[in-house]
Amino acid sequence: MKKVFIIASLSLLFSAVANAQFVPAQTNIPCAEFPKVNLETRQAQFQIMAPEAKEVQVDICSKKYPMTRDDKGVWSATTDPLVVGFHYYALIVDGVRVNDPASETFYGCSQQTSGIEIPESPAEAAYYTFNKDVPHGQVRECQYFSEVEGQARRCFVYTPAEYEKSGDKKYPVLYLQHGMGEDERGWHQQGHMQNIMDNQIAAGKCVPMIVVMDYGNCGYGFGAKKGESMQEFGALFTPILLKDVIPFIESNFRALSDRDHRAMAGLSWGGFETFNTTMTNLDKFSYIGAFSGALFAIRPEAVKTAYNGVWADADKFNSQVHALFLSMGSEETFGADKLSEALTNIGIKNTYYSSPGTHHEWLTWRRCFNEFLPLCFK
Repeated sequence: MKKVFIIASLSLLFSAVANAQFVPAQTNIPCAEFPKVNLETRQAQFQIMAPEAKEVQVDICSKKYPMTRDDKGVWSATTDPLVVGFHYYALIVDGVRVNDPASETFYGCSQQTSGIEIPESPAEAAYYTFNKDVPHGQVRECQYFSEVEGQARRCFVYTPAEYEKSGDKKYPVLYLQHGMGEDERGWHQQGHMQNIMDNQIAAGKCVPMIVVMDYGNCGYGFGAKKGESMQEFGALFTPILLKDVIPFIESNFRALSDRDHRAMAGLSWGGFETFNTTMTNLDKFSYIGAFSGALFAIRPEAVKTAYNGVWADADKFNSQVHALFLSMGSEETFGADKLSEALTNIGIKNTYYSSPGTHHEWLTWRRCFNEFLPLCFK
């Protein structure tokens, strides 16, 4: 009887999968039918025309799926259920890793690569979804000359919806950093930060602010540059931010220029850069956030000696920093929880957030950003 029950259950499962509705992914190029996602089972289907290929796979979420060929040379595969959120992926054609020509590409994993969004429910995704009923800000692409690097650089700048009509009003500024192997495009392309900002401002959850997204000099994997030490990796960004980026923003936008109206936050290696920059320049920043920050070198038992002893005097630090935010996905092991606890134990005020059920991924960082914003400039 038990065997019959199992066989019947599997039959129902396979039937449900076969009949489930797959729709084109929102990350497809125009008119591309594939990849497809199933909103119920959270599976993805991929296809590629490669009649001369001998073997094709799709590599997504740390698993390679063999693709099968039909008589016309079209290769197809359906994945297992995937975790909701944004995922980088690639096709492997006869051993060569290539981008899916039907997908938009995104800069991640130190290269332009395909990406796919496995949707959450509309209610879960509402905070980072475009809402036609709220005012919308702008994300501007800006170029400036870096005296530190001696060359032109690019940043993206979000201004709130009211910015164009608010006369001489000046705004606080958040400097928001990407992680290792990504670049200044990540937060508004993969992270949907502009939608999060618009929705929070419209709901009165955060104050209108300018958000600056610049290249953190860590768009490649550590070790790719011969002879570069861990201490040198991305370290040039701190002087670039202080000497080039902040003066550029404050000269070209209506930005408040005092420390009480300046924040910095970042994900992963961007969180590392955030702490390296702010903890040694508390005269310039008063709101600080790390989302899955690469802060594992800070030993919880030695927090009082970190960053030249910035946390040794809790009263002094608490008077200078209006919000210190630490966060990560519940499935991560980056140690933000242990660091938060260690800081709390020595009297350092901080806020800790754990994104339920997520790993080191963009859905984690969208949620962390969403939780951090209401703490700023209040």
